[in-house]
Amino acid sequence: MMEVVNALGRRKSAIARIFVTEGTGKITINKRDLTEYFPSSILQYVVKQPLNKLGVAEKYDIKVNLCGGGFTGQSQALRLAIARALVKINPEDKAALRAEGFMTRDPRAVERKKPGRPKARRRFQFSKR
Repeated sequence: MMEVVNALGRRKSAIARIFVTEGTGKITINKRDLTEYFPSSILQYVVKQPLNKLGVAEKYDIKVNLCGGGFTGQSQALRLAIARALVKINPEDKAALRAEGFMTRDPRAVERKKPGRPKARRRFQFSKR
């Protein structure tokens, strides 16, 4: 029997902490089912990408604590966490996941607002008169 493997994934301001155990492929996010938490089939697909790539979608139960960010950032943070956990379980899978880009932390985040501007780069409308 496999022990609990935990991993962390981040994207924008979303943080996903996951705990992977052997099971039947059940993904629970903040004590809710995956389909309930992410009603969008695209986001469900994004979350399951690393599992489907390795063909182990029905092999592990995943318990997730998700906080921060919006649904897109959360789904991508969860994808990174799942990929990292799968590598902890079996290090030989790293090359396959790396080739698909699931091992890379996306560093892009919102640029801060600057003083004297309405947004980060937007300037106030120029008025000639």
